[in-house]
Amino acid sequence: MLSGFFRIIKFSFQEMVRNMSLSIMTVLILILMLLSINTLMVVKVLTDESVTAVKKQIDVSIYFNPEATPTEIQEIRDYVSAFPEVEQETFFTSDEVFANFKKNYNDNADVLSSLDEISQNPLGPTLIIKTRDPKDYSKIITALSVPEYENIIEAKTFGDTQVAIDRIHVITTNVQKFTYFLTILFAVIAFIIIFNTIRVAIYTQRTEIGIKRLVGATSWFIRGPYLVESLLFSIISVGLTYLLVDFFLKFLDPYMSVIFEKNNLLSNYLSQNLVSIIGIEFAVVFLLTIISSGLAMRRYLRT
Repeated sequence: MLSGFFRIIKFSFQEMVRNMSLSIMTVLILILMLLSINTLMVVKVLTDESVTAVKKQIDVSIYFNPEATPTEIQEIRDYVSAFPEVEQETFFTSDEVFANFKKNYNDNADVLSSLDEISQNPLGPTLIIKTRDPKDYSKIITALSVPEYENIIEAKTFGDTQVAIDRIHVITTNVQKFTYFLTILFAVIAFIIIFNTIRVAIYTQRTEIGIKRLVGATSWFIRGPYLVESLLFSIISVGLTYLLVDFFLKFLDPYMSVIFEKNNLLSNYLSQNLVSIIGIEFAVVFLLTIISSGLAMRRYLRT
C-alpha cells in the first residue's frame, strides 16, 4: 500500500518535470489569481480603516450663549446624555473655549489685536457630542432645535462627512469589481492551462498507461499522479503567494501608518487571519485544480 502511494508521488513529480514549462505557467497563473484575491482583502482593510477614520471626525458642536446660566447648560447636557445614541460628550467652559480660540489664531495678528480691544470673553461654553452611528446626529440636532433652547443655544454645527464616506465606497466598489473580473479571468486561464497540462501528460504517456492497465494497475493508481500533481500545484502556488503578499504588505505598511496612524496595519491583519486566509485560498485553488484535472482525466483517460 505504502509502496504504491510513494510510486504515485514519484510519478507526479516526474510529470511536473517532463512538462516543466506548463507546470511553471500553471503555478504563475494560480499565483496571479491568488494575488487578485489578496488584493480584495487589502482593499477591504483599507476601506474599513478609511471609513472608521472619517467617522471619527464627525461630531456635533453645540455653542451656548455666553449669557446662559450653568443650570440651563446642565439641563441640556443631561438631556443629551439621556439619548442612547450618544457615545461621548466633551464640555468646554467659556475660558477653555477662549484659550483654544487664541491658540488656534496665535499667528493671526489681526484676530489677536481684536481680542485685546474686547474687555471680556465673548465666547460661551461648547459641548461636543459623538454618537455611535453618523446617522444619529440628525436626531440629536432635531431634538435640540426646539423653542425652549433658542436663547440658550447660540448655534449648532454638524461636521457631516457622509459625502466623503460615499466617495470612499464608490472608489472601493469600482476597484473590487475590477479585481473580481481579474480573479475570474485568471481562474478561467488557470482552468484551461491545468486542463491542457493533464491532457498533454496523458497523451505523452498513453503507451505507459496502456502497459499499466495490462499489468493490472487500478484506475486510481493511473489517475493518482495527476491528482497529486494538482495538490502540488495548489501547495506551491499558495506558499509562493503568501511570501509575495507578506513582502508587499510589509513594504506598504510604513506608508499606511502615515495615513491611518497605525503601525503594521496590513501585516497585522494578515498574521491575525493567516489560518483562515491560507485555508480559503488553498481550498479555492485545490478545488479549481481538482475540477480541471478531473475533467481532463474523464475525457482523455477512459477506463
